[in-house]
Amino acid sequence: MDKPGKHQVSLRGASAKEITRDALLEKVSQERELRQYARRATAAALFIQRVWRRYRVAKIAALEFREEWENVVDRYTKLAFSATWISSNVVRPFLLFVTCLCTRHRSIQTAEMCSMKTCFQILLESVNSTDSKKNYCSLAIGTLEERRVWSYQSRKLISLCMFVLSECDTSHARGQDFVALTSLAMRFVVVLTDLKGWKSVAELDWLSADAAVKDLVRFMGGGESGLYLAIRRYISTLDPPGSSRISSNIQRDDSFLITASTITLALRPFHLAKFDSDGPGILDVHYVAEKYCVFLLTIPCLTQRLPAVLISAMRHKSILSPCFQTLLILKEKILKEMLDVDQSKVHFLPKVIPPVGWALANIMCLAAGTENDSIDPGGFSHDLDFVSYVSAVNTLAENLLSRLENVDCVKDNQDLQSDAGTHEKSNTVLCEGETGSFEMYLDMFRPISQQWHLTDLLAKMNKVGDIQGSEILTPKKWESLGKLELLDVVHLYSYMIRIFSCLSPAVGSLPVLNMLSFTPGFLENLWRALETYLYPGDCHTGPDRYDCISKNSGGVEKDKGFERKQKHTNNDGFNKWVTVLHKITGKSQAGVDCTNLSDGQPKPRSVHEDSSDVWDIEPVRHGPQGISRDMSCMLHLFCASYSHLLLILDDIEFYEKQVPFTLEQQRKIASVINTLVYNGFSQTIGQQGRPLMESAIRCLHLMYERDCRHRFCPPILWLAPARKNRPPSAVAARTREFFSANVGSDDAPVAPSIGSVITTTPHVFPFEERVEMFREFIKMDKASRKMAGEVAGPGSRSVEIVVRRGHIVEDGFRQLNSLGSRLKSSIHVSFVSECGLPEAGLDYGGLSKEFLTDISKAAFSPDYGLFSQTSTSDGLLIPNVSARFLENGIQMIEFLGRVVGKALYEGILLDYSFSHVFVQKLLGRYSFLDELSTLDPELYKNLMYVKHYDGDVEELCLDFTVTEESFGKRHIIELKPGGKDVTVTNKNRMQYIHGIADYKLNRQIFPFSNAFNRGLADVISPSWLKLFNAGEFNQLLSGGNHDIDVDDLRKNTKYTGGYSEGSRTIKIFWEVMEGFEPKERCMLLKFVTSCSRAPLLGFKHLQPTFTIHKVACDIPLWATMRGQDVERLPSASTCYNTLKLPTYKRPSTLRDKLLYAISSNAGFELS
Repeated sequence: MDKPGKHQVSLRGASAKEITRDALLEKVSQERELRQYARRATAAALFIQRVWRRYRVAKIAALEFREEWENVVDRYTKLAFSATWISSNVVRPFLLFVTCLCTRHRSIQTAEMCSMKTCFQILLESVNSTDSKKNYCSLAIGTLEERRVWSYQSRKLISLCMFVLSECDTSHARGQDFVALTSLAMRFVVVLTDLKGWKSVAELDWLSADAAVKDLVRFMGGGESGLYLAIRRYISTLDPPGSSRISSNIQRDDSFLITASTITLALRPFHLAKFDSDGPGILDVHYVAEKYCVFLLTIPCLTQRLPAVLISAMRHKSILSPCFQTLLILKEKILKEMLDVDQSKVHFLPKVIPPVGWALANIMCLAAGTENDSIDPGGFSHDLDFVSYVSAVNTLAENLLSRLENVDCVKDNQDLQSDAGTHEKSNTVLCEGETGSFEMYLDMFRPISQQWHLTDLLAKMNKVGDIQGSEILTPKKWESLGKLELLDVVHLYSYMIRIFSCLSPAVGSLPVLNMLSFTPGFLENLWRALETYLYPGDCHTGPDRYDCISKNSGGVEKDKGFERKQKHTNNDGFNKWVTVLHKITGKSQAGVDCTNLSDGQPKPRSVHEDSSDVWDIEPVRHGPQGISRDMSCMLHLFCASYSHLLLILDDIEFYEKQVPFTLEQQRKIASVINTLVYNGFSQTIGQQGRPLMESAIRCLHLMYERDCRHRFCPPILWLAPARKNRPPSAVAARTREFFSANVGSDDAPVAPSIGSVITTTPHVFPFEERVEMFREFIKMDKASRKMAGEVAGPGSRSVEIVVRRGHIVEDGFRQLNSLGSRLKSSIHVSFVSECGLPEAGLDYGGLSKEFLTDISKAAFSPDYGLFSQTSTSDGLLIPNVSARFLENGIQMIEFLGRVVGKALYEGILLDYSFSHVFVQKLLGRYSFLDELSTLDPELYKNLMYVKHYDGDVEELCLDFTVTEESFGKRHIIELKPGGKDVTVTNKNRMQYIHGIADYKLNRQIFPFSNAFNRGLADVISPSWLKLFNAGEFNQLLSGGNHDIDVDDLRKNTKYTGGYSEGSRTIKIFWEVMEGFEPKERCMLLKFVTSCSRAPLLGFKHLQPTFTIHKVACDIPLWATMRGQDVERLPSASTCYNTLKLPTYKRPSTLRDKLLYAISSNAGFELS
């Protein structure tokens, strides 16, 4: 604070307390601002008063003019009027008071409406007069002053008529009166701008009159008249398709007249531009076409709102060609204006179709027609310029995609790894409510899904487009359009597939994909074009028209420039994995040399099937980011179309007939997609590469699953892309779990690549490494449970059960079913023999393994009724459809899921394998027709007979039903509502075939697989199982071959009690083992370890180690000399995986004793 007396200012006695200088200055400043504000307020008030007085005076004057004008008009019929009199006494005062009362305030009152009707009636009567003195249009060829006045008044009248049109709304309370007024106004403008409607023009004055009309049309095509904006506002008020609004016949006639007049006026500037090639005041056709595109083509459901007879005029080449060409020349400007055109009424929200989307749909309907068009039920408009049509559609589609995908129509990069196997998207885009249902918007794209659309475009390739009327383009710009090529068509359909997928996740692009898949030769030609780029010098392409990659050679140069960067990226990618592992384990990275694991790109080698280099395709070795935009588009279209076809192709077509590709071509396709997908996850997937990755992943999964069922690719093909730079299995597993638990950390960008490689393309890791990953996941889960206190020590939180040998399933279900995820804990089992006596022995893990093995053997037996065997030769397990009628049938199957999960969790092998179809459900995958052969070969054969039946399928007397039999009763299930009344015909037989397959493969077993999966997920995370395919899952569950590798067992056996590898009895034991039958060796292994299968990765992973313990049984020497041997039987301690082997002296005795022991189904009792 200031000291007292310092910086004080005396107020000469005005105040008892003095204030500081700063406070005084601030006070003065505030008072000055208040005075300035008061002056501004006074000035504003005076201005408002002046405006209000001016408005009042002008309105009073306008009302007086109107009153005088009405008096003059009342005497109109009694006077001998002339054109000059109409101009001076009718039109001039009318424009004065109407402009003041209506136009400036954008509203039309009832009185002004009556005045307008009267004026337009007078003008129409005058224009239709054959007397040149009475015809208002005769002033256009009169004196200079008369022409000047007439031109001015005509322009004002046209602007007024456009204002009336823009305000016309049939839903208004005065709708009928407004329609009548608008009808008069449109009739007047149509006659005024059409020289043929001037009935008083002599031939000598024809040129002058024609010049006057052209001048008016130029005015309409310019920006001052507001023609296209008014037409847009009017058409937007017309009834959309499906509207239930009711109107009178008179009103409908007037509405049709107005609509026809508006379309006529909208097209007149284009007709003038066709002939208006020289002279002053030339009409700028680019401006007209620009406004036509911005204001008319962006009207929602334009072609559906207009009468069909008017559409043909809008489809004419003289209208479409200038629009397409202008759109290509002024692309950025028009697209920006389209974005802004509806901002006054409809805000651009994420779930609203933007104006560019309506322009695209309307252009599609106008250029290609629709089946709903009774005038032209489908087909390109006559003499359509295909080059500019395709280019314009691609321009609009690309812009629409950028808006849809940038808002909320595309998943994040992480979605590719979290749900890459799912073929559906979760995004939704809704249509504007006032424009009808959303399905109607998609229906406007129906020509795209018609085969004639594609075949006509392909037929036009390599032909110069029809350039009549192209004089509006400069030669340089027209040269840029060139000719129609395959790449242009590819872009069009690639964009449309992505648009359909964004707008309709449920149905998606199925109509387009159906058409593309079944168009003869399209996929083959598309692949031939791809081969020219992917396999240079290794393929012979067809006609030059399919060699379209050369159109944009930037892709090849881009790949070369990208190679050095990618080499560094591959090294960095592996180093990221190692760095992440060190962060997890806390180890230093110093001293770690990883250069040998990712040493650049491989050099070309000689082509050999077993060489991995031939299956690692160089051009796509850098993922989607390393290929050109054109190549990305081609690959996206091919993958999307071919993956759809793979769903329909049966094994006969794929393997025997080899359509559409030979098996050699199939291997090439698989290697390309495999390389692309794997390398795509090593980088951040951009907006351009995401659709390609999604379609490539879908196609890759379908080809890989087909190869798993019936091999057509060498195993090295699937491993080739990751042969040098894939991380170790432990690194990959731990890193994936780390990032799944720490989303949003600083190293998060690495997560999509590692996680996606493991979950999306696990097949690039050898099966043994994936098994190691699976075990690593379980190891980490056990560690986390231990940290959480769930596992505190031996015997802690364990589950103790007592099981009767004869009721093992019932006792296990009763005691364990309610445990849920607690089943991960240890289980201590006490067996009760069939005699009712407790069996001897302590369970240190061996008896629980025996319990899981025995309960699975009993429950999975077909005699128990829960599962049955497929009719194939291998007799795999599938849920019995009759199980739902058993007591607790579904709950029992869910419990068996937990049993299987427990076995997988503990590494215990079971002696059963499941059907491929059932395992597909457990892995969260959908089954298709071609998989039916693994479930029911006979049914598959019959369906193929129906599919390829040459005659009339109705002769087979089939309907859309399937019959089931349970406990002697037959149940009829309809494949679709009313299916029993629908006969299978040649037209719908594919629906029938896929309906049967869908029922057998998906719907029928869904409740059982769902229940089994619920139990399995309590113990095993579903994401862990997605490392494997169906065959590998069975191998993970039941082991490999039904035999034992004796050499591997010998290398991993421990000897105790005095035995060693050189002991006589041990040598005899291994001789006997080698002489056993495979079944006998498995029985011995089960006798010792309670499981008949070897560990999946070899006996080095058996815990505890397989042990042979010496049981000393000395006998007298004389007994040995007489041929006697030890009589004691061998025994086993399953909890320690130990075989207690007496000291036999003869191989025959050891063999007999072993066979007796392992066949007796007893354990400790033999001790």
